[in-house]
Amino acid sequence: MAAQFGRRLRRGATTTAVAAAAVAALSASQAPAAPLAASTAGGDPAAAGATPPGDGAATGNSPYYTDLPPLTTPNKPGSSVNLPVTGSAEAGIPATILAAYKKAEQDLAGTDAACRLPWQLLAAIGKVESGQARGGKVDDNGTTFSPILGPALNGQGFALIKDSDGGAYDGDSTHDRAVGPMQFIPQTWATWGQDGNGDGRKDPNNIYDAALAAGRYLCAGTRDLALAADLDRAVLSYNHSREYLRTVRSWFDFYKRGTHEVPDGSGVLPVGSGGGSSSPSPTPTPPPAATPPGTPGGGTTPGPEPTPPKPKPPTKPPTTPPTTPPATPPTTPPAPSFGSIENAGTGTLTATAGEVFSERVRVRTKNTLGTPLARTPVTFAITGDTDTRFAGGKTTVTLSTGADGTVTAPVLTAGEKTGEFKVRAFAGTTEPRTLTYTANVTARQADALARTDDKALSAAAGAEFADTVAVRATYKGTGLAGTAVTATMITDGATPAENDKGPYFKDTAGAPVRTLTDLKTGADGVLELPEIYADDTAGTYTLRLTTASGVTLTVVLTVEAAPAA
Repeated sequence: MAAQFGRRLRRGATTTAVAAAAVAALSASQAPAAPLAASTAGGDPAAAGATPPGDGAATGNSPYYTDLPPLTTPNKPGSSVNLPVTGSAEAGIPATILAAYKKAEQDLAGTDAACRLPWQLLAAIGKVESGQARGGKVDDNGTTFSPILGPALNGQGFALIKDSDGGAYDGDSTHDRAVGPMQFIPQTWATWGQDGNGDGRKDPNNIYDAALAAGRYLCAGTRDLALAADLDRAVLSYNHSREYLRTVRSWFDFYKRGTHEVPDGSGVLPVGSGGGSSSPSPTPTPPPAATPPGTPGGGTTPGPEPTPPKPKPPTKPPTTPPTTPPATPPTTPPAPSFGSIENAGTGTLTATAGEVFSERVRVRTKNTLGTPLARTPVTFAITGDTDTRFAGGKTTVTLSTGADGTVTAPVLTAGEKTGEFKVRAFAGTTEPRTLTYTANVTARQADALARTDDKALSAAAGAEFADTVAVRATYKGTGLAGTAVTATMITDGATPAENDKGPYFKDTAGAPVRTLTDLKTGADGVLELPEIYADDTAGTYTLRLTTASGVTLTVVLTVEAAPAA
């Protein structure tokens, strides 16, 4: 594991002895201890399950705080394991830090409910990695006042990780360093970074961003963190160390018994330096050089008599585990085999420009036996020439199926671009399957047509109407530009037809016409008709206006008899 920082435990037999003593002390005090997943014997085995691909440990196995929760004393008021720990100073979590953990839990419950992430797990990791962002020293947006940086991962007592970000996150262009309150190394952050506070940035020094990223990392794959084995695998993927797992587990159990909110900046800091520092400069001395072979744990207080176990460490039990981990992953129960993906009742996908689709894509996954397959990641992707988006402006979203094997894509919102596009659903890894749905965005169409004024329209026989006819086409009360309108002078009766007498328009040659097509509303949805003329036949006539969507409006035109000579 990583080298000592302050009171940090060291690797090998000394680490095991100190950790065992700490766990024994907790047990003696009747502190609750959740079961650990089965581990291989000796040393510091690798995670008992596959870690998220390509990332290794999220922290690069950098240093962490090894302080354990306060021990409880049976029968002492306020300290029994059967009583909440909300009165303990160590149970106080700074307000912004606590809010970030709970928000991450809520976000994951909405996007990956099957993972069942408890916020107390994030709190336990945050405590161990950075002392809850140095006791809650963050601004109103949740960003630390100064960067929290671990030592250079230069292979001298720590992992060797060459620079992956040009120093953008950690200020080191030679080696990577763990960054922020959840201590992500830059290359892991590049994959798992999140915008947890909605400010448009993914900042590992922001507790909202870092907590959500840690939650998604812990939920990788098909983990169900309500299962002890899956929770252990998730923590081990964060830092490959059984001692780290035991320390996180201790704080996890402690926080589950009760916590309370304290003001930012007033949290209890762990003893020692551990978990990152505000300066990237110092590089700790590697443990082998700092600790004489005969000094247990490197502490100032002598540990248990080292003589009896001394002959055993040289027999290389620490060397054996590296050959053991390759055989460990097969102990993980294999996930049910993916077989197929099918439509689960998706209806017609159509919407008007700028509006929400009433229908959502819904699919079901099954295993090779045809039984619904839960916890299967399904990716929904929008393709084609369209500006339609899922909620949050996303074009691709991955969700997991529920217990019945089904999952529903987020709501689609149509953009301004009309026409067809595709929504695809992908599932499976070794033999992926795809479902393709056709969706369509239609143009807005007028749902109302009205005159812009209510003036009476009249003219003397053989004269021109003094007032023009102006109308406005609207869609849901808003003027609709480019609406096609047809204007026709019609006869009265049960089956109106174009009138052959009465008011008329003129064509480009000046000849009378009583039907005009290709009329369109302007930018504000308003259309002003050409001049209207009256022939010599007095009477009351009807002008009918019809939009392309079928909305009609009739306008009364009166032709008055010419004055007697």
